[in-house]
Amino acid sequence: MTQGINLDNVAVVLNRPRISENVGSAARAMKNMGFSRLIVVDPENWDPNRAAMTATKGALGLVRNLEPAPDLATALAPFTYVVGTTARRGGHRKNPFMDPARLAEHLAPISQRNDVAILFGPEDRGLTNDELRVCHALLTIPTRDMSSLNLAQAVLLVCWELSRTTLQMPAPFVPRLACRHELDRMYANLAGILTEIGYIQKDNPDHWMDNIRRFFNRLPLTAREVKVILGFCRQMNWYMGKEKEAAGEGQKE
Repeated sequence: MTQGINLDNVAVVLNRPRISENVGSAARAMKNMGFSRLIVVDPENWDPNRAAMTATKGALGLVRNLEPAPDLATALAPFTYVVGTTARRGGHRKNPFMDPARLAEHLAPISQRNDVAILFGPEDRGLTNDELRVCHALLTIPTRDMSSLNLAQAVLLVCWELSRTTLQMPAPFVPRLACRHELDRMYANLAGILTEIGYIQKDNPDHWMDNIRRFFNRLPLTAREVKVILGFCRQMNWYMGKEKEAAGEGQKE
C-alpha cells in the first residue's frame, strides 16, 4: 500500500508577483498537476484579464477563485508547515535545503493532517532573508548554467514532483502542527522575555532569534507544545513583574 501527498492540503503562495501573466501560467501549471489552492500576496500591477489569458480555459476558475492576501503574514497565518523556494544559498539561509524529490518525500506524511504552503517570491529578486525566516524548510531546484527559473516554470516543476510522489505505507504519523499565527505569537513572546533578561541584544533581536527558530523548525512544534511554551512565557512575565514590583518597594523603603 502506498501513500501520496494530500494535494488538497497544499497551497501555492505567490508573494508579490510582478507580472500578471506569470500568475496565470502558474495557475495552469497547478491545474495540470491537480492542485486547487492558489494564494496571491499583494501583486504588482495586477490585471486579472492578462492572467486569464495565460491560464487558458482549463485553469480560468483557479485564477478567478484565487485567494488574495494583503501581506505575507496574513497569507501564511493558517498554515502549519511553510516551504520557501530560493535559488540562493549561504548567509542567513541556514534552514534545511531540499530538492523537489526530497521535499516530496518529506511532505507526504506531513500533508495528511497539516496545511502546507509552498512559497514563491517575486520574479526579479525572490524571497528575502526575513521572508525565509518564517519557513520550516527551503527548496531549491537544481540547475546547471543558470540558477533562476521563470516563476511558472518553477511552480510546474515543484507541483509535478509533489503530485507524482508516493511512499510505502505505513508512513510515520505526523500530528497537527502549530500554525504560522501560533508560532509568530510564540516567537514574539520569547523574543520579549529573552531581551528582558539580556539573553539577546535589543538592537537586532531577529538575528539572535534565528538560531532558536532553526532549532524549533527541525522538530517542528505541535500546537500543544506551543501552548506549553506560551504558558512558560506568561509565568516568566508574571515573575519578572513581581520582581520589579518588589525592587520598587525596596527602593521606596
